[in-house]
Amino acid sequence: MYRITLAACLAAAFVASAVRIEAHHAFAAEFDAEKKVTLAGTVVQMEWVNPHSWLTLDVPNDKGDNDRWQLEFGPPNALFRRGWRKSSLMPGMKVTATGFLAKDGRKVANADKVTLPDGKTFGAQLAAEDAPDAAPKQ
Repeated sequence: MYRITLAACLAAAFVASAVRIEAHHAFAAEFDAEKKVTLAGTVVQMEWVNPHSWLTLDVPNDKGDNDRWQLEFGPPNALFRRGWRKSSLMPGMKVTATGFLAKDGRKVANADKVTLPDGKTFGAQLAAEDAPDAAPKQ
């Protein structure tokens, strides 16, 4: 019975890791480093999930409506090391974010920096060596 249970657990772990590896992507595969966007909007939610955290913003458009944008960040632990806290982005907060547009035209960007209402700027890059703003600026 022990061997069957062990084999089943190992098989499940193998399948789960294979799915996760396939789902992961490179920056260049999804985002355009030449197309930077600045978004000023209202925080809808911040999802602190692995492997990438996600910020959802409502951004006013030219028609007077809001467009819903999603910004991809690095993993929560990397953001915490840069000074982020779960209380850094709360629903209803007005922020300005910069990022790199998705190649397929969706309202999705890979986050670069986020400026809070008090002027603090947080780096959001996925790679630590590309993060000049490792801690919030005053």
